[in-house]
Amino acid sequence: MIPLSYAQRRMWFINRFEGPSSTYNIPLLLRFHGSLDTAALRAAFQDVLVRHEVLRTVFDDVDGQPFQRVLGPAEIELPWQDWGRVAPDRVPGVVSSVSGSWFDLSVDVPLRGSVVQCGEQEFVLVLVIHHIAGDGGSLAPLARDISVAYRARVAGSAPEWSELPVQYSDYALWQQELLGDESDPQSVLSVQAAYWREELAGISRPLALPLDRPRPEVASFRGGSVELGLPGEVRARVEELARARGVTVSMVFQAALVMLLHRLGGDEDVTVGAPIAGRTDEALSDLIGFFVNTWALRVQVSADRSFDRVLEQVRQKALAAYDNQDVPFERLVELLRPERSTAHHPLFQVVLAWQNNARPELDLPGVTVSMEPVPTGSAKFDLFFNLAPDESDGSVKGEIEYATDLFDRSTVEGFAAAFVRVVEQVVADPQTTVGALGIPGDTQREHAVAAAPREAAGRPLDAEERHRILVEWNDTARD
Repeated sequence: MIPLSYAQRRMWFINRFEGPSSTYNIPLLLRFHGSLDTAALRAAFQDVLVRHEVLRTVFDDVDGQPFQRVLGPAEIELPWQDWGRVAPDRVPGVVSSVSGSWFDLSVDVPLRGSVVQCGEQEFVLVLVIHHIAGDGGSLAPLARDISVAYRARVAGSAPEWSELPVQYSDYALWQQELLGDESDPQSVLSVQAAYWREELAGISRPLALPLDRPRPEVASFRGGSVELGLPGEVRARVEELARARGVTVSMVFQAALVMLLHRLGGDEDVTVGAPIAGRTDEALSDLIGFFVNTWALRVQVSADRSFDRVLEQVRQKALAAYDNQDVPFERLVELLRPERSTAHHPLFQVVLAWQNNARPELDLPGVTVSMEPVPTGSAKFDLFFNLAPDESDGSVKGEIEYATDLFDRSTVEGFAAAFVRVVEQVVADPQTTVGALGIPGDTQREHAVAAAPREAAGRPLDAEERHRILVEWNDTARD
């Protein structure tokens, strides 16, 4: 029996014991204009399932211990649906239905495809991969392999591609061998877990945030999203500052977010989550699979601390995290055994991702292709700042995904405006202190949080506080 990787074990546990849901669906929507051969596209989809074993894998268990079973090509009931001609106004409903349908991982292969024709030469393709079999870095090789296979099928032949050097099941076995046993003090698992145990000691409560509603006892994971963007000139200043300080662009954004979170809730001990690609070997670069790992960035911040000092602390913590990145986050939670709650994530509630990996691009003959975002209606964290470079105009595009259990959309729009404002100020003057940030109207909020008992941190905003965030912060962003 083939074991699951540690990341897959977490996905399997959620799917088995919390019940199937679409929370961990990764949808990709592609709009085609031209003479699309839907039969060739279907054949290309099947070729990709044959090429990547993880896409034709189901997950089961023996006495509670999960294992993965790779299906042979002949065993697969192809998860492909051709909807035929559909009126354009019905397309959003089809996309929502396909992207929101859950997987039963014990019987369903973790990829499905649906094609819709909505005009004479207009088509929409929806691909949905479950997180147990893929991540953001998997979408580029997925799109590339579909392109190669489609070109071959249109020409009447099977794709000719070199054999993959490894499959995901090889990675799962290699991961266990690399990490070793936690009982061996010299193993990678023991050494790196010791770092994280010391680094994250004492994190016992959720980050203080200005909530619109009390946190429910059980998170529903329902979510919404608000657009977030930075113009090209601000991105250029971020990149210039990163070069001058010997840091990455993501570190600049992380430091700015830490400062904002302190101003939002008054916490001086701020922990932010961040994904890391996890493809530590070149043989994994062309593979579809769940490699992304998550680490926690814990920063001490106060009103008199300058952005430069916060950034240097972020740099040191991030470099240490990179050196200790092999322990999967799922295994780390098991080893650290933080206080668990069904209401919030155990170690951090806010995540920032800088998505600078290759974009998925389909290159099909006779067809122009554009990619569109798919609203998922879910949120894995309280707030997820998801940013990416836009090379078409040099800007930064992204969104804040938020838990609708906790926040109104208008509140998160205020957060987005405030984040942009913080970034603009710190790149203009890196010596700006946290307390001197030009976010008017929140001094009284900081005093209220500081004076409140610890268990009251993160309480809902009162009417006056909401007014300051929604009106004054947004007004400031337009100055």
